[in-house]
Amino acid sequence: MPLIDVAGNRIHVTESGHGSPILFLHGNPDSADLWSGVIARLVDRRRSIAIDLPGFARSEASDDFDYTLKGQSKFVASLLSALKIDEPVNLVCHDFGGTFALSYLSDFPEQVRSVVISNTAFFADYRWHFWARVWKTPVLGEIAMALPIGRSAFRRAMRKGSKRLTDSQIDQVYDRMTPRVKRNVLRLYRSVNPASFPDWENRFETAAKRVPALVLWGDGDPYISDSCAERFFARRVVHFPEAGHWLPAVEPTAFASEMTAFLDEVENR
Repeated sequence: MPLIDVAGNRIHVTESGHGSPILFLHGNPDSADLWSGVIARLVDRRRSIAIDLPGFARSEASDDFDYTLKGQSKFVASLLSALKIDEPVNLVCHDFGGTFALSYLSDFPEQVRSVVISNTAFFADYRWHFWARVWKTPVLGEIAMALPIGRSAFRRAMRKGSKRLTDSQIDQVYDRMTPRVKRNVLRLYRSVNPASFPDWENRFETAAKRVPALVLWGDGDPYISDSCAERFFARRVVHFPEAGHWLPAVEPTAFASEMTAFLDEVENR
């Protein structure tokens, strides 16, 4: 099912395996392909579903798509309905995929079996990195997005986040950074207001104490401090000192192994 309709948005979906569902949610500026190495290493007895977020890569977002935390939560609910998933789902998230996943968890904890969290933030005191502050600023963000950047420069910028990313992995992202995607990146960053987080944090804490969580963290992340890894009320936190922001891309074998062991534990408890 390459494209499905989700509340009026055409969403690209990749799916494999059978059994209990796992929903993989990527961040900026990625696509479902972030998870390809991880999913390829999973046992086939689980249903792995990875999407391109609304407005990213091969997915479309309506002009009035709601990128606020409430809108993100509603989108995940609509997505699961469109996929005909009527049982609790396992969520696996990275970067902005974390705000989609954790807002949904906060709203619907009874619909989440477990959550695996990698290099994301869901906190009012998170300090946005330089480029995030640029993108959140009207006019300045548009100028930054309009500036031409060649493939080589883009590779260098991405490797500041994870030095072991391959040219192929980076080029896949570069080739999908269309003007449409860039506009939606700005919409996403400007819709997530830190002032709204305190209420969400309180509800997330209540939900997280009920739903098992695993944190897998690349410590060499220049965008999000490794101290954030300890703040998700997780059963287990695994640090990868030599990995950067894009942990699922550079450590797919270890990521899949830790995740599989965790899901086995959750299902057999």
